[in-house]
Order: sequence, then C-alpha cells, then structure tokens
Amino acid sequence: MQHNLPTNAPSKCTLATTDVDQQAGNLTNWQQKYDQVSDGRFYGCIDEVAYDGLQVFKEYTQCALRQQCKVWPNALWLGIPVNALNSKINGLTIADNQLMCRPSDCNFELITPAQFNIYGMVINQDTLHQIAQQQGLSLQGICEHGSPRITTSPQALQRARECIEQIIYANGGGASAALQHDILLNLVLHLLQSQLPQQKVTPSYKHRKNVVDKAKEFIHDHPDNIVTITQLCEFTYVCRRTLQYSFESILGINPLRFLRMTRLNQIRRELSDPQQNKHISMIAANWGFWHPGQFAKDYKQLFGENPSDTVKRAQL
Repeated sequence: MQHNLPTNAPSKCTLATTDVDQQAGNLTNWQQKYDQVSDGRFYGCIDEVAYDGLQVFKEYTQCALRQQCKVWPNALWLGIPVNALNSKINGLTIADNQLMCRPSDCNFELITPAQFNIYGMVINQDTLHQIAQQQGLSLQGICEHGSPRITTSPQALQRARECIEQIIYANGGGASAALQHDILLNLVLHLLQSQLPQQKVTPSYKHRKNVVDKAKEFIHDHPDNIVTITQLCEFTYVCRRTLQYSFESILGINPLRFLRMTRLNQIRRELSDPQQNKHISMIAANWGFWHPGQFAKDYKQLFGENPSDTVKRAQL
C-alpha cells in the first residue's frame, strides 16, 4: 500500500487488519516485511498522523513477529515500545530505559513479542539538523549508523509516550497543526540529546550476529531449495550448538524453528496471491512440507486458520 506524506495540513488515519502482510504495508512510505512467529490469528492496528516531513504513529501487533524494516528516504526513525520486554533490534535486547533509532539508508530487523505496542516518530533529517543548528545543538554521529539503541531515563520515555498519545488521540490538546509539528520536533531533539552512555556490544555479539546474518543470506539465496541445518553449519563454519545459540541469542528462536516459520510464512504469501492457481499441496511440497495432513496442522497452528481459508479470502 502506497501513501504520500502531506505537504500542508496533517493527515490522520487508522488502519486495522487481520493480515500480517497488509500490516507490514500499512505504514506510510516504509519498506517492510513481517513474518509471524507465534501461534494464533493475527490482528494489527496502526494509528498515524503525517505532517510535512514528519510522521508519528502507534502500532499494535497481536502476534510475535520478525520485522524487516526500512524507513522513507533522508529520514530518522525513533521507536519507543510501551513495554520493551522480549523485544530486539538487530539482535540487541531493548531495555526499559532505551529507545530505538535508525536512519533511512540502512535496513534493520525487529523481533517483537505478542501483544506489542510501539510509538514511532520519523523525521526528515534536513529539517532535524536545521532545527538543531538553530538551537545550537550538535547531532554529529546520531543520525549515522551508530548503535540502534539510545539509553535515556524512563521518565523521558514516558513523557514521550504521553506526548505522542495526546497528538494522535487528543488532537494535541487542541494545538494547531504548526504547534503540534513544533512539539514533535522538539521531542525528537530532546530524546536525542538526553541519551546516556551505554555499554558497547561485545565481540561475542558481533560473532553471533555474523553467524545469523550469513545463515539468513544462505536461506535467501536458495529460495528454491529446502535448506537444512547441516547446510547452514557448513556455510557459516560453526557447529550445530554454536548455530543454535547464535539464533536463540539474536532472533529468540532456534534455527530449526526459524526455517519452519520462514517456510510457512512464504507459503502463506503464495496462498494469499489471488493470481496463483497452484494446488495447496504443490505449494506446500515446494517448501518442504510433503505430508498434506501434517502441513495443514502446522499451518493452522501458526496462523489460526486452514490453508484453504487463506486461499478463499484472497479470492474474495
């Protein structure tokens, strides 16, 4: 789904869906891909307000997800979970006194738990630097590829949540659009300037992240093959134990489950395509599920519906 950012007055929208791929596409001008990794029917909702060069939103997702994300060009994203428990960015666990930060020229990966709420702000970097310069503030290094986590005080994060909540749901307390825009700009600057020193990532993290990245690269480069754990071990030059520990540390799931979840999500995308006319069992077999009965059981357990239900809904 493609939206355009407004040039004058802010636009507001609320989009709710029971389709995880639609949820990934519902956030204005983002490039995203969501994989569902916890069992049950999906539900997601996005409440968004978009200004000229500034976007603020609250997103709710009912199921645990692996999110591959990239924000719109020449922008900076700040993400503030309502509850950071069991959430990760690029394999790094988010603490209660941390927010997430990524510029537009890099992809990033989020691991989010079930029942997850997050506030987000995306701002044009030219505008941000201009306002910072006017206020005599330096943002050197902040908008670059530094740490994806910013440590600040829990109080600062709570004030930010309350401010965004008021902007989205209470029309900024009656403030004009220009004033709302100014409030959000200064909120971004305050959060960036209030960051505290944080612990550097360890060499072991970098090794584990590299193992997982190489494994995902191999899986991505062999879409027509049924990738095995043995192949991943050979490609990443690690033993099964190291592979498993790396996946559990970075993604929160073991490699076998990751492969299974990835395959099931890919099957669901194919079944959701109204143009496809292959039989369900053929699509499943192409992804390594050769026993139709077991496949149907696994599919329903993850997505809360039969494969045939997905096909029927796509053809409506």
